[in-house]
Amino acid sequence: MPHETGLIATVSIALVVAFAGGFVATRLRLPPIVGYLLAGVAIGPFTPGFVGDPEIATQLAEIGVILLMFGVGIHFSLRDLLAVRSIALPGAIGQIAVATAFATGVAVWWWGWSPGEGLVLGLAISVASTVVLLRALMEHGTLESPHGRAAVGWLIVEDLFTVLALVLLPVLAVPLGGDPPADLATTGGNPLTALGLRSARSRSSRS
Repeated sequence: MPHETGLIATVSIALVVAFAGGFVATRLRLPPIVGYLLAGVAIGPFTPGFVGDPEIATQLAEIGVILLMFGVGIHFSLRDLLAVRSIALPGAIGQIAVATAFATGVAVWWWGWSPGEGLVLGLAISVASTVVLLRALMEHGTLESPHGRAAVGWLIVEDLFTVLALVLLPVLAVPLGGDPPADLATTGGNPLTALGLRSARSRSSRS
């Protein structure tokens, strides 16, 4: 039986290139994650040379994020989140609101985008990268410090908001000027009915 070499080639070459990129970044006194990002660009489809399988790379990236967030869940409890709620909740909500409003205004008034398009752009750039910041905190050994816990709590609030936004955006596609998703088209255009249908489907898929 022939073996599938796409997965093996993508994983092995990605690890080698990432190791080299991280080593060079460290020698240049840059965070290793900069080298990792450049390694991904190097084996991506937009640069010459070896091109990793994009589908496999996407699946591996999702697994990596899941494992990293699992590690965060092990080190960070609900009690820790409640302990920093006075900082994380208003800080994260305020940052999201200000960044979303600013990006939406720039997109609408300067670039001529529609309000719905500007809102989606604003939501996309209003949250920080949990993966990048957690990696930086781990490298500096400050994940368990008070400032590190406050930062992680801030990120968790942003992640929860991101999940909520991902659930609501398809339902609000029509009011935002986009095309309706399939489940909204079958509910007579009622966003609340579509949201309930999505929730029911999600529960049935988990059972």
